[in-house]
Order: sequence, then C-alpha cells, then structure tokens
Amino acid sequence: MTTYQVETKTHVEKVKELPFILRAVWFFVLGWELTGVWILIAWALNLTVLGLPLGLWMIDRVPQVLTLKARPGMYVDDKSGHRYFVSANQPPFLLRALYFLVIGWWFSLLWAALGWLLCLTIIGLPIGVLMLNGLPTVTTLQRG
Repeated sequence: MTTYQVETKTHVEKVKELPFILRAVWFFVLGWELTGVWILIAWALNLTVLGLPLGLWMIDRVPQVLTLKARPGMYVDDKSGHRYFVSANQPPFLLRALYFLVIGWWFSLLWAALGWLLCLTIIGLPIGVLMLNGLPTVTTLQRG
C-alpha cells in the first residue's frame, strides 16, 4: 500500500479594520443609538428558548454595531480554494454554558447598560466603549 503526502499550502489573511475616522463618525452618528436598541432586542430574544441563539449572536456582534470593529480572527484560504474564517480559541463549551446560566445572563445586561450610559459623557466614553467591546466575553466568555 502506497501513501502519498499531499503538500497543502494555505494563505492566511488577518481581518482588516476600517479607518479610525470612519469608525468614529459611525459611532457618533448612528452606532451609539443603534447599539442601545440592538442590546435591548438581543436581551428580549435571550428571554426565550427559541430566541436565545439569535440573541447571543447579536450580543457577540455588539462591537461591530457600536464602532464597526472587525471581528477578531483571520481568513484562511486552503489549496482547494475554499476560504473560511478562524476565530480565537474558546474555552470549553460546557464551561461557557455553565458560566452563562449562573452569571453571564444577568451580569452582562448590567455591564451593557453601564457601558452604554458611560458613553454619554466625554470622560466615560473610552471606558464605555471598552466595556461594550468586552460584552461578548462578559456574557459567555467569548474570546476575541
């Protein structure tokens, strides 16, 4: 029996960020207000079993809605031409689910509300943006 070793070459491309000025304009014109509504809809969905997956997906996308921040990770092209997205390594699913059920579901709502309110003031704005960017981690230990 003969085995052949196939050489596979992959191309890795980091996710590109939009220019800072465009992200800042988005935040002040639409991002802050839209994020508040986005979070409320996500948490209304999280109250139902059927809406939970969509609600968690929406919470994971809060940084994109707030400032058009690119998702952390990279795009990988394999030799066959398929392109896929690779995100950061995550904690075990069971740990993330247990954390969400015990702490994440209620604490992240408080975290989001405080972060959103901090964005009202010039002094609190940097902290508020950092808090909202960290919302996926606070909710489900989602790395990124």
